[in-house]
Amino acid sequence: MNTKISIVSPVYKAEKIVAELVKQIIENVSKITEYFEIILVDDASPDNSWLAIAAECKKDKRIKGINLSKNFGQHYAITAGLSVAKGEWVVVMDCDLQDRPDEIPNLYAKAQEGYDSVFAQRILRQDTFFKRLFSKMFYTFFSYLTDTKQDPTVANFGIYSRKVVDAIISMKDYIRYFPTMVQWVGFKKFYLPVQHDSRYEGKTSYNFKSLMRLAINNIVAFSDKPLRLTIKIGFIISLISFLLAIYNIFAYFTRIISVKGFTTTVFSIWFVGGLLLLVLGVVGLYVGKTFENVKQRPTFIIDEQINE
Repeated sequence: MNTKISIVSPVYKAEKIVAELVKQIIENVSKITEYFEIILVDDASPDNSWLAIAAECKKDKRIKGINLSKNFGQHYAITAGLSVAKGEWVVVMDCDLQDRPDEIPNLYAKAQEGYDSVFAQRILRQDTFFKRLFSKMFYTFFSYLTDTKQDPTVANFGIYSRKVVDAIISMKDYIRYFPTMVQWVGFKKFYLPVQHDSRYEGKTSYNFKSLMRLAINNIVAFSDKPLRLTIKIGFIISLISFLLAIYNIFAYFTRIISVKGFTTTVFSIWFVGGLLLLVLGVVGLYVGKTFENVKQRPTFIIDEQINE
């Protein structure tokens, strides 16, 4: 019989979590169907996560392990899992058990009401203050520069129909960010409030620096607004320069400026020079990301696979 549900989870620094993750997923998904698969993608974790995954794969053929050749990143690991998932429905969840497996039946039940994507909405996030702060800053920054509405309570956790998953896989974007890609492909959506737990063990690998890097990469991949902003900045500077010219004419006749042209020269050099560097930097980002896409390198490489 065809697989009904696939559960995809990227794994990183989770050797002590894998066994409990698998146990809880089996307990809860078995309430829905016995025809399921669990796909654990090791994103070249520096600990013994792959050994823990391999041990679980030996116990149950429904558990599949994918070991990537190097650390590609969480959303590339998700893409690798989606590429081998066979289920009619696919659940994507993090490995740290903050995404609770006992919410999977609730997500599935809501999906049966006619929704293609059911997002888990973490109303009360069980994260540290700084993680919540960084996350809020990230989504605010990302929303503004992509002209989209981003919900900081929604991440990867959710259940998605086969046509949603196939649509995401068909996207050839080199830069991958799962939540944005799900939003972009469309289809009928629902946001379901769920309970959110503290991390089972260890610490998150995300910090302010990594979140900002993620934001910049995805802004460049999904929006041209930074380029459009440079046009606005150019117009504003032209206006300021015009007003400055009027002031200098006034200052010349009223003898306010004793050294002719000094102030305007220095101001213009620093101000316009800084603007040019800003514009070149923004354009350079787009050129660089275009270069990466043109090379058409794979977004992930599988080194080893268990229970294909």
